[in-house]
Order: sequence, then structure tokens, then C-alpha cells
Amino acid sequence: MKNTLFETERLIIRPTSMEDGNFILELLNTPKWKQFIGDRQAQNKKEAENYIATKMLPHLKKYGYANNTVIRKADGVKVGTCGLYNREGIRGVDVGFAFLPQYEGNGYAFEATIGLTNIAFSKFLIRELKAYTMEENSSSRKLLEKLNFKLIGKKVFQNETITLLMYGLHS
Repeated sequence: MKNTLFETERLIIRPTSMEDGNFILELLNTPKWKQFIGDRQAQNKKEAENYIATKMLPHLKKYGYANNTVIRKADGVKVGTCGLYNREGIRGVDVGFAFLPQYEGNGYAFEATIGLTNIAFSKFLIRELKAYTMEENSSSRKLLEKLNFKLIGKKVFQNETITLLMYGLHS
């Protein structure tokens, strides 16, 4: 089930593609992305497209799922991303999300992630999802808890020094 596009009441969620270069550039350079996810060193459209080409598209090809661009149906505006990831050195699949600041607080992250969670369980037959966030990222923690993810421990990723909270959700 590769290249899954799906819709919710207000959103279209589709795999991120090269045409999303400008949007990804903007998202990667938001203060919250840099603070809570990390600096991806994308300072122009070409670097953002390189990030898509080398990080997102190979993951999509290998697993059939990856980062998705979240688009508002009403006007076609790209508001954020949510995706499923198999990270190196981590067993299992995790869900992640990020939204442009001007679209936070509208329920888009909840709507997109609940839809993606349903797809993960029903179409990709994933039995358990994980999610990782910094302890100080209270908005992410609140959203995960609203999505019924349970705090199951802490994790330090390979080659990292930051301890993340680890959440889990079973199908």
C-alpha cells in the first residue's frame, strides 16, 4: 500500500514530494522545529529539496510510508506534516507531526494524526506505534495523550545526548 493519500473532514494527507520544497523549507526553519526536532541545515529551497530527496523519499520507497504533507481542503494551503517513521537504531514505527505556527491550535495535528494512526493500524497492519518528544514540549505531550498514547519510558537516540519521553499506542 505505497503512496497512501487519505482525507479527513478538513484535510488531505499525502506523501511529501519534491513539489513541497518551499513548504518544507519554511517548516524546517520554524523556531519550534529547530527547538524540538533539530536544525536540518536547510537554508534555501535546494537544500530543502535535498532533504526531501535524501531523507523522506527513500523512506517512502522502502516502507511505503514516511513523512506526509497536510493540506487544508478549504483552500489548498499546506499547514503541516505528520508521518510514520522507522528510525535507525530504534525498533518499531513512530509517529511524528509538525505544523506551521500560524496553523497551531486549530485541531489539525489531532485530526491528521488520528487519521494517520488509523491508516497505520488498518492498512499497514502496524500493531504498535511509538512517539517521542522532549519533556518541555508540553503541546506535543498533550496531543499524544489526547490521542491515547501512553507514556512508557525515556529514550536517548543513537548519537544524541537529549533524553526524550517515549509514548506508545497499541492497535
